[in-house]
Amino acid sequence: MRRFTIMMLTGVMMLFLAGFAFAASTDDPGIQKREAIQQKRIDQGVKSGQLTPKETGKLERQQTKIKQDEERMKADGKLTPQERRKLKREQNRANRNIYRKKHNEREVDVK
Repeated sequence: MRRFTIMMLTGVMMLFLAGFAFAASTDDPGIQKREAIQQKRIDQGVKSGQLTPKETGKLERQQTKIKQDEERMKADGKLTPQERRKLKREQNRANRNIYRKKHNEREVDVK
């Protein structure tokens, strides 16, 4: 189980880093900073045992969807104010989900 979790997290991090490198050309600093902060919070939750593998997977998929939406919106070379608001709403929702999953009663025994 622990080996599976490590492999899953490694794969997700590789996807995250690849997407981050691709997005660097047309970044919105506020959106990028927030994505990085949320990713750090997820990683911290995994390390501390606050997030189960299932919870981690859901949060990572949500982060991936936000990145995909951002890339689709930036395909024309810019983000409109409406697109920025949509991304911020998605990030707000993700932020709440990270908090809720980290503060529920489920824990993983990390030794």
